[in-house]
Amino acid sequence: MPIPISIYTTFCRHFSSSLPKRPIFTSVPWKYKNQAIKLAQQALTDYLHSTRSLPYTYADQISKNSLVSLSNLVSNIHFTSPTFATSLQKYLRYHPINELEFFYESIGIDYDEVSGFLSNDKFFISEEGSAINVSCVLCDFGFPWNKLGMLYKEEKRVFSMSEEDVKSRLCGLKGFRFSTTSVIGISLAFPFVLRGELSGEIGALFDDLKRVFVDFDLESCVEGNVDAWYEVCRKIRVFYDLGCEKGKVGELMGKSKRIFVDYPVEVLVQKAEFFCKFGFRKEDVGLLLLKKPGILDFQLEGQVISVKGLLKHFGLSAEELKSVAQNYGHVFGRNKMANLPHVMRAMELHEWFFNKIKDGNHQLLASYVMSDPDEDLDEKYRDGLERIQRTRTPMHTMNKLEFLHAIGFGENALTIKVLTDLHGTSSELQERVDCLLRYGIVFSKLCSMIRRMPKILSQKPEILQQKLNYLCEDMKSSLQYLDIFPSFLCFNLENRIKPRHRFHMWLTERGFCKQEYSISSIVATSDKSFVARLHVDTSDNYYEVIFFQVTSNLLCGHALLQTVALIFAYGHPDINFENLVELGKETLDNFNLQSSFEDWENGGGRARCLLVIADWSTDDHGCCIFSSLSAYGGCIEIEDRSPREVDDSWTLSHSHFS
Repeated sequence: MPIPISIYTTFCRHFSSSLPKRPIFTSVPWKYKNQAIKLAQQALTDYLHSTRSLPYTYADQISKNSLVSLSNLVSNIHFTSPTFATSLQKYLRYHPINELEFFYESIGIDYDEVSGFLSNDKFFISEEGSAINVSCVLCDFGFPWNKLGMLYKEEKRVFSMSEEDVKSRLCGLKGFRFSTTSVIGISLAFPFVLRGELSGEIGALFDDLKRVFVDFDLESCVEGNVDAWYEVCRKIRVFYDLGCEKGKVGELMGKSKRIFVDYPVEVLVQKAEFFCKFGFRKEDVGLLLLKKPGILDFQLEGQVISVKGLLKHFGLSAEELKSVAQNYGHVFGRNKMANLPHVMRAMELHEWFFNKIKDGNHQLLASYVMSDPDEDLDEKYRDGLERIQRTRTPMHTMNKLEFLHAIGFGENALTIKVLTDLHGTSSELQERVDCLLRYGIVFSKLCSMIRRMPKILSQKPEILQQKLNYLCEDMKSSLQYLDIFPSFLCFNLENRIKPRHRFHMWLTERGFCKQEYSISSIVATSDKSFVARLHVDTSDNYYEVIFFQVTSNLLCGHALLQTVALIFAYGHPDINFENLVELGKETLDNFNLQSSFEDWENGGGRARCLLVIADWSTDDHGCCIFSSLSAYGGCIEIEDRSPREVDDSWTLSHSHFS
């Protein structure tokens, strides 16, 4: 199962700040900046109210909450303190501005995202009449103007509704016995409640909310302002985003209501993300946090663990511990508590561990401490760290080492050995791991593959994807074969895997090779062994071999092969020469090689050909031809002959191949 996408990333869209995230009014001297901001805001308010006929209240909201856009506007004007206000008013009078840019920023959409909401043919707020009208209705109801962007980004369709429909919906939500303030907080956290039928999902949500706020009296713990209600509702939404079913968890939330009072939303998200890394359903993680709220008190950051000591602490027997150590030695040693989920997945113990937590043993996680400062300290690992510090790029290497620890490798000598064969930055290595996991390779098996063959992570994700596709689709194998032959991913696809596999299949399909070899025998063996295994069984036929000069980019050792096409012609000794040529073209096409057949029919060209008779099992020349075809043998010399010389008067010699 792939490493889960950060839950914090999923939830961060709900965090909003009206403060600008970039320097503003940089064209204005520092001592005049506050004055310039006030004058610019007033000038924009007057422009929107007087010139664009926008009600003063909303014009003022836009000017006060669009500082980045306002800063960009001011940068077009040469600042002089005495004339700044007049110059800005004159600029606004004669230079049209994109009013929608100011509007979108003012409702809380980050300035860097504003361009994604702008239209090429709309510049004035009046052209987005529905959006501004709905914003005014929501603001009149009590919604903070600079938080309307959260609604706009998640439920843009709300801003296409009529004013009457929006007012009616807000009144309908109050009918669930919630105050105006609570309706605003609920709507900001769950924007979908402003559209659609009040039954179904919305009804189920309000059933849970009534159960939590009214029946379990969480309402009394919430201050009577929009921000407090929004904060509590954000925490409740965390569990719905984890997959908890609306209408089914109200009572459980009510019994654990202190979660929504005592802990910031960031703590909920961090703990949820930690347990989701074990690879289980998010819904199970959400229910775990609701049933075992004490888990939220655990300090998981910064603590160091001994893998062996932790497994003992959770009750793994000595015999089981020995077996795990034999199979997953690369995981043992020290690691960070924050990496524990991947440590357990790397040993195939994540289910066992998660069940321990669910069954009431979660306190074992809080009570664990290393018994000895030197516990599980690997001297070879420490020596490796000292060598890293003496290298030219210690920070780069340490980042790669941190990546290995993050996917479950412990502080041991095996990890240092793997580190020496890893190439790329830590982020690139993570992308390659994610690629292999997305394809379906089991996490623990992938870690074992990396331990045995670290170089598989020294390739771009698209190259790995191509090799996996060829293995599963063309070679008809499964990912499980990588458990015994992980080095398959290290061989060159175009120059090694494809030519050898296709040649082997070509021989097998035509009956020249009776035995099908394993993928490792085809790909990983030396040239000599590969050729020796291709013993052609042709007891009842006569065969001729013709070599054509072709152009290819296949590398042969250190030389560039130019003659790599082998053609078998079998049957009667007087086989038609034109048929040989057609067979040659077809075969070359099958091997994706570019041939040069000039003027075969007329016999006037200079295409070079050679008839070769050889016993494949013994003749060195024949072996060379086989090896050349597979693109791994030496180059062979080709005798110059003209096709004109091949005629009826030329007696073809034959050899019976055994």
